[in-house]
Amino acid sequence: MKRKRHVKKIRTSAKIFLTFLAIGICVLGIFIYDNKFKNKDNNKKEEKTNEVQEINDPKPNTKDPEPEPDPEPDKPVTKSDSKYPPLEELDGEKKVIGKSSNGYTIYTKSGVTYVDGIMIVNKSYALPSDYYPTNTHTDASNVDNVCNGCINNTAYNAFEDMQSDAAALGLNIWIQSGYRPYSAQESIYNRYVANDGQAAADTYSARPGNSEHQSGLCFDLNSISDEFGYTDEGKWVNDNAHLYGFIIRFPKGKDEYTGYKYESWHLRYVGSDLATKLYNNGNWISLEEYFGLTSEY
Repeated sequence: MKRKRHVKKIRTSAKIFLTFLAIGICVLGIFIYDNKFKNKDNNKKEEKTNEVQEINDPKPNTKDPEPEPDPEPDKPVTKSDSKYPPLEELDGEKKVIGKSSNGYTIYTKSGVTYVDGIMIVNKSYALPSDYYPTNTHTDASNVDNVCNGCINNTAYNAFEDMQSDAAALGLNIWIQSGYRPYSAQESIYNRYVANDGQAAADTYSARPGNSEHQSGLCFDLNSISDEFGYTDEGKWVNDNAHLYGFIIRFPKGKDEYTGYKYESWHLRYVGSDLATKLYNNGNWISLEEYFGLTSEY
């Protein structure tokens, strides 16, 4: 009897154990199943987020960047020559009159002398007495005295750029003496001759017809004195005029070539390409040296 009761207790305990085991397995199954779907849903959300991120933030280009080309060696930094170009020659028949000592052809068009497309006006090569510049900022056709606005348009625009850039640095430059017709130069030159004699006058003033001022391509700046070269404006002009197509027409120490003493204030427009060559890294050379020309009466 006791043995039967004992067996019954064991069976009851086993049933209870199996019942709780079954419940535990079910709970565990539900937990695992729920987590599985949660993880799957989270993975989908993560994938969507990554897709959106990739659309908004595209992958960076992992290719090596193309190397930048090396700058051209020894090429001067200048303003664009297309902005400050050499000027066109006058219309007319080209008449060759000789060769320079440096092998350049010297020719005339309508009585005006050119070398390599550059107008030449010096002691050796004069302008006709009735010549006046056209295509100027101010009309020069009926001017009988000094006209500061009767400068070739391209040259005048280049000057305005130069003046503006100088002003940005606190420097003040202006045209003191621009175009002079033949008659005005004649009066000026004769006055100097009367005061100092012809030999002296010829070192600093051109005879009528031989003055670049008649070309409408040059002008004198500010004080028109030796002091200008020592001012901040004079120093800046000396170092930067070539960037705008201008040259110091009568450089220091070049009297034997130009026929005139040094004039820091006298600028001539030739275009930035030639101007940079004549600037010569700060050691200015003259048009006469460069082309191999004379300048003598």
